[in-house]
Amino acid sequence: MTTTTPTLPFEQPNPMAPPPAHAELRETAPVTRVLTPDGQHAWLVTSYALVSRVLADPRIGVAPAGTPLAGNDTLFQDGPAHGRLRRLVAKVFTARRIATLRPAVERHAAERVAALAATGPPADLVDLLAAPLSITVIGELLGIAAEEREPFRRWADAAFMVNTTGPDGGFDPAAMEQAWRGLYAYVGELIAAKRGALADDLLSDLIAVRDSDDGRLDDGELVGMAATLVSAGYLSSSNAISVGAIQLVTSGRLPDLAADPGRVEAYVEELLRRQAGLTGEAMPRWAHEEVDLDGVRVEAGDMVLVRLSAANRDPVRFADPDRFDPDRRPNPHLAFGHGVHHCLGAALARIEVGAALLALSRELPDLRLARPVEEIRWSEGQVDVGPVAVPVTW
Repeated sequence: MTTTTPTLPFEQPNPMAPPPAHAELRETAPVTRVLTPDGQHAWLVTSYALVSRVLADPRIGVAPAGTPLAGNDTLFQDGPAHGRLRRLVAKVFTARRIATLRPAVERHAAERVAALAATGPPADLVDLLAAPLSITVIGELLGIAAEEREPFRRWADAAFMVNTTGPDGGFDPAAMEQAWRGLYAYVGELIAAKRGALADDLLSDLIAVRDSDDGRLDDGELVGMAATLVSAGYLSSSNAISVGAIQLVTSGRLPDLAADPGRVEAYVEELLRRQAGLTGEAMPRWAHEEVDLDGVRVEAGDMVLVRLSAANRDPVRFADPDRFDPDRRPNPHLAFGHGVHHCLGAALARIEVGAALLALSRELPDLRLARPVEEIRWSEGQVDVGPVAVPVTW
């Protein structure tokens, strides 16, 4: 008897829910062989316990073993090189520093929602709230002048394949490459300018950070770090706000936040649990040596794909996992990863999502979608995906 190796992506009838195949595989074959869209063999991991293990296992890295380090100035590498960069960045990207941003983020969120309300229905939640709020916050964090944030947003949109299309409506790789050049060139110029006049922003702190053991960040590492922060701090946060709003509006729970703002953090955690994987799965991993996963032998060099959307709805870890329950305790979701590659920007993302949704609930508690969820068009980015536009009315 022969079996057919399933090919990704799986069918996903509801954009706000994981593919139904996840639940079946999680129950019958939590580690299973699949083919990627480009025909590569990989192992797909769907249970919470095994996804957590893969993300924390030092034998499984974010790059194939032996990948040259030259030219990789980002956190997306393994071993000592990753550890050095992580330690240097962590010296300035602290929870205390991020906490000081909360008042400004909440003010910006209130201003953006007020502008949305003043525009009048119908309006686009992405263009008028999620995207401008996220680019404002990351712009202030990096020390980007206010007048330069809109062109910076256009570069970022194109570089991360947000609505990057050619004349025929298909993906335009030339446009993406040009945008990456513009983004890197701009960040490089910004770093050069700040070297001569350090300011009170994260990029200046990254330039100035020193360590007796780890040295300091060079220009390539600074540019790579800034690009990473733009991806997580702008694109991922914008998508999280948009999808979080859709969840609250369609479930009828948006007014609840205004009535009990002290629960906003609990709401955010539950929204993030349910959203993880819908807007972007964890990066592929590769086994650096043979690993046993629940009786399945993963050979050195094999690709391993974890599915956060499946893990975060595993009934073994989360009771009634498809139910929206902000009172869920504990809520150890994996939206920001796990292990040494856990997202450094998790605290900031939580603040942004909470501020945006709380402001919406106070100003526009009767907000509703102007079209069915199934008709909302999503971007096709390789880094993170989300709604291109969320038409709303009230």
